[in-house]
Amino acid sequence: MTDILAVFHVEHPDLALTTTAANDPSAVIRPVREAGTDPKPDRSLFSVRTSDFERFESGLTADETVAEYECVTRTGEEAVYAFTYTDEAVLFSTEVGRVNGVVLNVENEGTTWILKTWFPDRDGAQRLWSYAVDNDIDIELDRINEYGSIVPDEYGLTETQRNALLVALDEGHFDVPRGATLGEVATELDISKPAASGLVRRAMKRLVLSTLAESRS
Repeated sequence: MTDILAVFHVEHPDLALTTTAANDPSAVIRPVREAGTDPKPDRSLFSVRTSDFERFESGLTADETVAEYECVTRTGEEAVYAFTYTDEAVLFSTEVGRVNGVVLNVENEGTTWILKTWFPDRDGAQRLWSYAVDNDIDIELDRINEYGSIVPDEYGLTETQRNALLVALDEGHFDVPRGATLGEVATELDISKPAASGLVRRAMKRLVLSTLAESRS
């Protein structure tokens, strides 16, 4: 297994929508998945949560990366916006695709963009890192996991979750007495202990939902 799951934090004033995010610190901006039915293919659809839409839209107006925007729908503190970018916009997600990667999720924390990505090998992740450095984009690697995959198995587990459980099993984490601590499992997976804890917990929940819970219904 050589494929990679990596989470990057990136920041640069020219990244698309960064000025907007800076103007409205309450805004959480995420791309809308499965947006292929949009009749204007040059537009990007985003889900936006904010406590102040007037402030958010004033940021859009001042944002040099945004050519046009439209509020498609709005309910309470959440809305869907369509954006058309200017030539000045730096689209980091596009660069992920250019190095054979896939963006699984992206959202902002203030002016920092958090991207969960998948690559078929480490080379793609390294090329993305080099692109950021060469273009003065601040980049940090939050975590990387070589047990990653984007294909779920028959129990609804991702390959990441499946391999985490198998490593925990092989190391004796489920034995009584326990043969390996969670920290030792994390070391074997080359991730942090909290990340390993969340991964194993979500995997166990997914197994229960797809086996015991389904057989009960």
